[in-house]
Amino acid sequence: MSEKHTTNAKHPECLSMTGYAQARHEKHGWAVRVTVKSVNHRFLDLKMRLPEGFDLYDLRLRQIVRERIHRGHLEIYVNAEPGTAAPVQVNKELAQAYLRAAESLMRGTRAAGKMDVVSLLRLPGVIAGVNGAVPEDADTQEKLGKALEICLREALSKLDEMRRAEGKHLVAELRDRLARIAGQVEQVSGLAASLRPAFARRLETRLKELLSGTTIDQARLAQEAALLAERSDISEELDRLRSHLQQFTKLLDGAGELGKKLDFLLQEMHREANTMLSKTPGVESEALAITGLALEIKAEIEKLREQVQNIE
Repeated sequence: MSEKHTTNAKHPECLSMTGYAQARHEKHGWAVRVTVKSVNHRFLDLKMRLPEGFDLYDLRLRQIVRERIHRGHLEIYVNAEPGTAAPVQVNKELAQAYLRAAESLMRGTRAAGKMDVVSLLRLPGVIAGVNGAVPEDADTQEKLGKALEICLREALSKLDEMRRAEGKHLVAELRDRLARIAGQVEQVSGLAASLRPAFARRLETRLKELLSGTTIDQARLAQEAALLAERSDISEELDRLRSHLQQFTKLLDGAGELGKKLDFLLQEMHREANTMLSKTPGVESEALAITGLALEIKAEIEKLREQVQNIE
């Protein structure tokens, strides 16, 4: 088990769903910033925050995210402005419309003053890319789209680095808990082997109390003890627990989306631990010890389930 742990540490495939990343780029005449935040979620829940007027890029950017990430709640914030080297594009028709509106307002209200050029340039849409305005020509729109894609991909790559580092840490913790459960399972197995004679002693004591002064049929006693032992036999539960532990480890050694598969295995392990508890009643020291270990196994499984919820 330790050798597998070492190998997996060198090539971590497990990804956490928790992460944060930011990328900045000035490409194709545009200064773009993308911020990504990710937390755990059963499915992919994507919230994309684009500047006003940038809706035409929404579908393209969402597709890039879906190709890289499959589970988690993601919030992506995008900001874009013309870069320092970008040519300034003025929407003259819109500027003239603003001027006509201002002149009409001043005539209608007899307000004093006039529209200066600096104030005019600050109005939404007069300069492309400022205050949410998207350039109208197809070539510039395509360049802006490429700049957004480049920056988003870089942000997602940085996010993956953080998710992979967190995933490596999670795998190490999961392996430690698996080893602990495996040891507890073997302790239970050793105790279970000594339960049959303990059951026979309990049965003989009860019969002596009920049939005081009467000879006890040893063959019948052995038969009843065997039936009691069969009803309390937990060997199948132990075997299934061992199998689930092996499958869990095998999944950690592999790649792909692990979270849901690991969670299913933990549900099965929890069921086996509950069955062990129900099958080992009694006051014998062995039964009490098994009960204590089964409760410890359940506690470890619950901790595993909490950690697995954060794995993609």
